[in-house]
Amino acid sequence: MNNVWTILIALLIFNVLIIVHELGHYISARAFNVGIIEFSIGMGPQILQRTSKKTGIKYSLRLLPIGGFVSMVGENEDAGDDPRSFAKQKAFKKIIITAAGAIVNIVIGFIIMFTYVVLTPVYGGTTIASFESEEAVSYQSGLRVGDEIYSIGGDRVYTGDDVVYQISMKGYESVDVVVVREGKKVALENVEFPTVENQGVTFGTLDFKIYAVEKNFGTVAKMTFSQCKASVDMVFDSLGGLLTGRFGIEHMSGVVGTTEAIGAAVSYGITELLYFCAVIAVNLGIFNLLPIPALDGGHLIFHFVELVRGKPMNQKYESMIHAIGMILLLLLVAIVTVNDIAKLF
Repeated sequence: MNNVWTILIALLIFNVLIIVHELGHYISARAFNVGIIEFSIGMGPQILQRTSKKTGIKYSLRLLPIGGFVSMVGENEDAGDDPRSFAKQKAFKKIIITAAGAIVNIVIGFIIMFTYVVLTPVYGGTTIASFESEEAVSYQSGLRVGDEIYSIGGDRVYTGDDVVYQISMKGYESVDVVVVREGKKVALENVEFPTVENQGVTFGTLDFKIYAVEKNFGTVAKMTFSQCKASVDMVFDSLGGLLTGRFGIEHMSGVVGTTEAIGAAVSYGITELLYFCAVIAVNLGIFNLLPIPALDGGHLIFHFVELVRGKPMNQKYESMIHAIGMILLLLLVAIVTVNDIAKLF
């Protein structure tokens, strides 16, 4: 696909997801009568601006098409005794306003994923239909045709995509598998699967086929929840892999790498693009809720502490912690971006 179109589509996707994230903060703040100074689409120098005569809120369009922001009264500065100040709100209101952006992203991701599942003509269940041969690694480990896979490595699986994902992440080494065989649960220890290597990381892979499932409202709902859960698992499995050393910084992708992946998704058609958008939306929501300073999750930690102790933390120290977190996040983004660019050559 033309690189220019790929970049434009990627920018559109990122911007829509970030703007709806900020809308979550905006709508919840308005609902609690928190003062809004500005709602901006884009960053950098201002191009257009309109100020509401009724509310005094500035609505602006800025030069750089990279997301946007909501600026609230008393969010980052002392607003005195203004009752509309964010800082003056009860802790539970702060929690709702802060979490609203990520929650909207997750809801949007669920809606997009539901659309993707509806448009997908066939999807697999968890029952083994056939093996590549009787010499198949997993067959030799005890799996059989007709087995309904119940869990892999202790994690419950509900769909064919669950099976693929769990085997990919855990099947690079022997893993315990529970199946339903002739109506009874059977625990199989140390099941092995074939492996493949990608960028120096070993993944498990399937050596059997699974039966398709009948498409109805129940299976569509199950597949949608399963796909969204897999997107959440992806975030924590990736972080876990980084902490254990299975994955390195070189395996992370930022905006450049994601843009390249979007181009590949577009080339496969609208359904693949929908899937990719849903994964990005859910990932964006979950990542923002992580308890990392500067992210929404980092702010939530302070709001929960305030809820427990009955009074807010010193804003000076809180702002300092978030500033340090922002610097570290920007450094990580820079490293990942350089790594993404290096992969292109």
